[in-house]
Amino acid sequence: MFHGDVLGERARLNPEKTALVFVPTGARFSYAMLDDRARRTARALRGLGLGAGERVALLSHNRPEFLDVFFAAGKSGHIVTPLGTRLTANELAGVLRDAGARVLIYDGALADTVATLRALPDLPVEHFVALDAPASPLDVTLAHLVATHGDDARSFARPGPEDVYALLYTSGTTGRPKGVMLPHRMIAFNAYNTVVGWGLREDDVSPVFTPLYHAGGLGAFLVPILAVGGTIVLHTGFDAAEVFHTLAAERCTVALGVPTIFKLMLEHPGFATADLTSLRWFISGGAPLPVFIIEAFQRRGVGFKQGFGMTEVGVNCFAMTLEDAVRHAGSIGKPLPFTEVRLVDEAGLDVPTDAVGELWLRGPHVCRGYWRNLEATAAALDADGFFHTGDLARRDAEGFFTIAGRRKDMFISGGVNVYPAEIEGALLLHPDVQDAAIVGVPHPTWGEIGVAFVVLRPGREHTVEPAALDAFLATTLARYKLPRRYHFRETLPRTPYGKVVKAELAASVAGD
Repeated sequence: MFHGDVLGERARLNPEKTALVFVPTGARFSYAMLDDRARRTARALRGLGLGAGERVALLSHNRPEFLDVFFAAGKSGHIVTPLGTRLTANELAGVLRDAGARVLIYDGALADTVATLRALPDLPVEHFVALDAPASPLDVTLAHLVATHGDDARSFARPGPEDVYALLYTSGTTGRPKGVMLPHRMIAFNAYNTVVGWGLREDDVSPVFTPLYHAGGLGAFLVPILAVGGTIVLHTGFDAAEVFHTLAAERCTVALGVPTIFKLMLEHPGFATADLTSLRWFISGGAPLPVFIIEAFQRRGVGFKQGFGMTEVGVNCFAMTLEDAVRHAGSIGKPLPFTEVRLVDEAGLDVPTDAVGELWLRGPHVCRGYWRNLEATAAALDADGFFHTGDLARRDAEGFFTIAGRRKDMFISGGVNVYPAEIEGALLLHPDVQDAAIVGVPHPTWGEIGVAFVVLRPGREHTVEPAALDAFLATTLARYKLPRRYHFRETLPRTPYGKVVKAELAASVAGD
């Protein structure tokens, strides 16, 4: 029976092995230490009167206590609800109300946000728990709760495989955030399947510098690396110089990032001389990865893969070998074991090889649906158990998949489907283009046309004309795919995990 106490299972096998290194302090934690901290945290939360199935919200930057609260849920059966640290108090309040969270555990660095949040009406929170300095004298610290209740010898009833382990709320770029129900079965299976499909090893050391409140931070690589008995090197956030130092000092072997992060690493002055010799490979996810980034890291002697996943289906659904990553640069690879895939047209019929269709996934790594939202669940999960991702993809004759973009991003110009991700990838190959996004907007003649939002490299502002970009794109793309308008920006709006907020861009040119 799958259950989510992955840390506890590994601690039985390798209690003295180093599980976690915390970069800011240099503190090192064995599996036995980390597991004991999680167990004591679970008892502390029980001391607040929290039972299985009740929600604990967690508002924190990356730190060891984040792991304590997260892995406590695998033991006690309470439902952990990580919150985005960049959200406003009003946004956080909406999530707390939807989740019905009785407890909010918070990082002292976010005390101002918590103070504002506390003043809002109709919050279900009964207990505010600080990880360090309390924001109010009424709040208790987690350390105090652990000291008071951590030695409680009573055992916990083991959660069932379909009991909800975590609620992860979608980013909300297209509407009100929805709580994705991740059961214990999903947490565990995603970890073990990633280990097998990606070839993770007990001697792997992986830095985590993406936010742990996001599915990517938790599901790749935190839980998989701990499942196989490796070591996590935890950063509070991303800093290119610090990451380069850590890669060398801790002899890191595998690392996950998003395209924005890898682009920042590539552009950092230390990239050319950074010691990357211990790395087996990097892997990127969260958004399409430009091929030029893959090629730049390969020239430094580091293998580079691209993965695919989403909160609702587990963040690791595809894999590829290093050799295939070179031959099929830009591909997300082939489905992991026990992952069933369909590519379908608008009628729900399978599309032929090399045709674009919506990606549907089925397997033990798929979520239970959306919290208290039967309508959204029914729209995403069909009667056969396939999750309709909303992503468009192609499958070639060898079985490799390539993402073409989001279904909602696709637009129809003159009766022909246009996929923004293809155009964006081509634009990013231009030597003067630093960032780019394409959105479709209404047009009286063509139905829709593409509008390009372009960020030029420093020093190239005001020197690149739309005609030059058109000429560049025309060497690789059909004329009907070329943007009809260009807007030059200093930056593009992105979510904390690197996805462009296209609704904001489209709204900015509405009525032009």
